[in-house]
Amino acid sequence: MKRLLLIAIAPATVALVIAGCGGGSGTTHTSGKNASGNAPAATGGGNAATVSLSKLNVGNALVDGQGRTLYLFEADKGAMSTCNGACASIWPPDTTSAKPKAGPGVDAAKLGTTKRSNGTLEVTYNGHPLYRYVPDTKPGQDAGQGLNQFGAKWYVLAATGSKIDSD
Repeated sequence: MKRLLLIAIAPATVALVIAGCGGGSGTTHTSGKNASGNAPAATGGGNAATVSLSKLNVGNALVDGQGRTLYLFEADKGAMSTCNGACASIWPPDTTSAKPKAGPGVDAAKLGTTKRSNGTLEVTYNGHPLYRYVPDTKPGQDAGQGLNQFGAKWYVLAATGSKIDSD
């Protein structure tokens, strides 16, 4: 009887564990270090994204409020994001619920937002939707630079808003 009960309960337990492993694609913004080695400007208590400049292997590039590298996706045309589903699970969009804030080295006039297909606001810079790369787990990592995934290449951005092409 115990064996039969275990067989009946095991699939339900596995399903609950799998359901609990899901995660959102939103970004929590705290502080990291910018190109000068200083912490970027605080987000002011709201959920506004902060974008700053930081020294990476490929040069000074945009980072989020945690100091994690931000990327552009060459498949995006204009400010409309084309990275959804499996793409967004590996390349989560840098989202915000308020007007993004410019940290040190960033031109506030180039910051903006675009509405994603699910209704969330994604941060843009110089018209490019911004993404993080899941394997970049620490500030200063730029493992996504130049990768060709989901039909196009991914690049970090300079303060000018142009890609840094280190290929």
